[in-house]
Amino acid sequence: MTAYDAGTSEAANPLKQLARYGQSPWLDFIQRSYTESGQLKKLVDEDGLKGVTSNPSIFQKAMGHGTDYDPQIRQILEHQIVDAGTLYETLAIRDIRAAAKVLQPVYEQTAKVDGYVSLEVSPYLARDTGATIAEARRLWLAVGAPNLMIKIPGTDEGAPAVQAAIAAGINVNVTLLFSLNAYAKVVEAYIAGLEDRLARGESVKGIASVASFFVSRIDVKIDGEIDDRVAKGDRDAAALKALRGKVAIANAKQAYEYWQGVVKSPRWQKLAQAGAMPQRLLWASTSTKDKAFSDVLYVDGLIGPETVNTIPPATFDDFRDHGRVAPTLTQDVADANRVISEARRLGLDLDGVTRTLVDEGVRGFEDAFDALLGSIAAKQAAFLGQKVTSTILNLPADLEKAVTDELETWRKAGDVRRLWARDATLWTGHDEARWLKWLSIVDDQLLDLSKFEEFQAEVKARGFRDALLLGMGGSSLGPEVLSVTFGRHEGFPHLYVLDSTDPQQIRDFQDRIDISRTLFIVSSKSGGTLEPNILKAYFFDQAKKVLGDKAGSHFITVTDPGSHMEDVAKKDGFWKIFYGEKQIGGRYSVLSDFGMVPAAVAGLPLKRLLDAALRGEKSCAASVPPAQNPGVVLGAVLGVAARSFGRDKVTLLASPAIYDMGAWLEQLLAESTGKDGRGLIPIDGETAGPASVYGRDRVFIYLRLSEKPCEKQDAAFRKLIAAGEPVVTIELHDRYQIAEEFFRWEFATAVAGSIIGINAFNQPDVEASKIETKKITTAYNETGRLPPYEPFAKDGTFAFYADPKNAAALKSGGTAEGILKAHFARGKAGDYVALLAYIDRDTATREWLQSVRLSVRDGLKLATAAEFGPRFQHSTGQAYKGGPNTGVFLQITCDDAVNLPVPGEKYTFSIVKEAQARGDLEVLGERGRRVLRVHIHGDLKSGLEKLAQAISRAL
Repeated sequence: MTAYDAGTSEAANPLKQLARYGQSPWLDFIQRSYTESGQLKKLVDEDGLKGVTSNPSIFQKAMGHGTDYDPQIRQILEHQIVDAGTLYETLAIRDIRAAAKVLQPVYEQTAKVDGYVSLEVSPYLARDTGATIAEARRLWLAVGAPNLMIKIPGTDEGAPAVQAAIAAGINVNVTLLFSLNAYAKVVEAYIAGLEDRLARGESVKGIASVASFFVSRIDVKIDGEIDDRVAKGDRDAAALKALRGKVAIANAKQAYEYWQGVVKSPRWQKLAQAGAMPQRLLWASTSTKDKAFSDVLYVDGLIGPETVNTIPPATFDDFRDHGRVAPTLTQDVADANRVISEARRLGLDLDGVTRTLVDEGVRGFEDAFDALLGSIAAKQAAFLGQKVTSTILNLPADLEKAVTDELETWRKAGDVRRLWARDATLWTGHDEARWLKWLSIVDDQLLDLSKFEEFQAEVKARGFRDALLLGMGGSSLGPEVLSVTFGRHEGFPHLYVLDSTDPQQIRDFQDRIDISRTLFIVSSKSGGTLEPNILKAYFFDQAKKVLGDKAGSHFITVTDPGSHMEDVAKKDGFWKIFYGEKQIGGRYSVLSDFGMVPAAVAGLPLKRLLDAALRGEKSCAASVPPAQNPGVVLGAVLGVAARSFGRDKVTLLASPAIYDMGAWLEQLLAESTGKDGRGLIPIDGETAGPASVYGRDRVFIYLRLSEKPCEKQDAAFRKLIAAGEPVVTIELHDRYQIAEEFFRWEFATAVAGSIIGINAFNQPDVEASKIETKKITTAYNETGRLPPYEPFAKDGTFAFYADPKNAAALKSGGTAEGILKAHFARGKAGDYVALLAYIDRDTATREWLQSVRLSVRDGLKLATAAEFGPRFQHSTGQAYKGGPNTGVFLQITCDDAVNLPVPGEKYTFSIVKEAQARGDLEVLGERGRRVLRVHIHGDLKSGLEKLAQAISRAL
């Protein structure tokens, strides 16, 4: 017979006889099926059970295995988007309330002395007084049962929390007490808390507390030390052996003796006269670990007045069967004192053991809580199914082990919680905490959803045909993903995104739109970025020609409060101003107004988009352990692969329907991690090839849209996996899950940055090119001409430029083919080639650039980046200048067939683009990068064809 099955009604039941000696038996166990089946009530009725305790280990066994909790989990997930911690707490509170209901009669019959159920504060808070107090108050209110006890650890930090909780009228079970010294602090905290209430004129009646004094674990430690010393032939072997199995009970008896003195003190008597109940000692950890001793040793030996013994189920059964009831707690107290004195004489470090046990207890509950939350997170993901993205890792064995080890390091250090707590020391300890508002932005946007929906309705009512967003970097790349992925929605304008100073590209966009029916979105976080300002100036000028004084009503801006662009918008009478969050960097801003406003304009279902993002946030929550946390897992793969294996080329490929995700990811990864000579180099859109064309510096990311996959991509990745390449496959089940991945990738990037050892939120090298560009445009405004700039070589329609060092290394090549050959020859294993094209970004040029990059990759077996300028300067440019010096850069420029004025300036868009190309080349050269510029004179199309041929021959 077990405690799970039945009790006994026999008068000789030792469990019931405990009441004769003033001791209350509690059960150290809770499980839903046990309560719902009536078995818990049976123990109350037949065994005199008077209370229940729980802890993370108990809940882990209850919730982490079996199907008891599955129906409630499914019901919650059907209606709410929650994290694993919230899910656990919802389940636990239902269990606690149900057990409290069963024990309510005991609570009433004993006049609030017994009938309690204990619920522990988060084990993660054991060393945080303030957070423990807040958690105790929150759980007390959440459960809402008078016979609840909040468990607070008896650590040095926990004792003040006990005082605060008692002073607030909260019942407290103080746990993890091993030493008389720690117990004394807890007794003081209890008394002081009651005195605080009296001092405020509040009642102390009906407030209950127990001090959980752990027993058997002390003998496990002490007896282990005894056995070791005896085995080594210690001269005191006989005396040591005589103490086996005795120290723990002796330690507990000393604690009880201390309690007896406390309740006799005038200080306590004053409280007792006011109606206070004494804080009872509760014997915990009372199962016998050593089979040489009685299985009820720690129940038989600790029976005494006004105490509690919380008994595990198996020991509960054993004591019912053959327990011996006698007033043992007050017997042989002198011998107990002798045992402790003898232990000290023999050098058994009881104080050291108890300190160790506290640390191990805290760690053990943390480990159990991690396991519990991990089990819940895994179930949650399984039950959500296709409502969330899924990830499959195919990693080489050495990388897989290193990632697993890193995840365990993060778990033990509580690093996920540190990240959510905005702990800057997770990175470099500088200003990182200032830039983490993106962690909570989804919740904020959902609360503010009506603002976006009302604006969306206004846009629809005004009947705009087109919307043109003018921005760069983080202000444009996220909206571009939304535009490309979702296209046009009925009744809403087509969203275009312009992020170039190339005059031909500007003209192309101008030709696509009807200015009289266009809404212009000027998107600039700082408000001072060159490109959005001059693009705004150009299109505002064009709009005035069509709309006159009403031009401003066709413009809105998204910018940070107090920015230059806010001033411009107010001066020019913009229709609306939306504000970004100053504590969110541009590349992390897609879920802020910088992404939501364009989404609203384009007619996207905003609630659906934000709900997907919220699922991403909750899956990466502080409560989700690293191994089950998709953001941490992905970040660990990227960070460990780069840091420990030189696999820093993150090769991004996505299903055609979501291909533009790569452009957004490029900026996020490169600008966040590429600095201090370290970082990830994103390789976006490089068509998958055979394993033979890749070096050992790659990690492949396959963003697969299951509703519309590409069979060629699937086949290519199957081959890469078979070849042993590291492949992370992320399965999206519908396009809206890109919002989930937005958050997941932001989180993963922050994690990778921590592992690599950099500040993931600054961009120290981006400004350098801007400074050089400004020097050139300022010079032009002052003189009407560009500073002199001479090529170091010419060949037909090609002119080659470089800084002196690079020019010296390449000019001996003579011809275009020779110079390119010498340049590419500088690439070695582990390097990458970046093609930086300052030309019109249209279908033809994109196809040309892709073709050339693949020929370079296949010829050199090096990773290739294919970028358009100047937009990459606000994206991958940070990593090119500040990351590892492994890039071989070929800048491609051309004569502009079209030129456009910049209103209010002498310089034109062609001049700006030339200044940007020169400035970036200058900075790359200063940073010691291998860089070459080739300028195409004359017709661009034929020039590109000739350049492709020259590159092919050079390879």
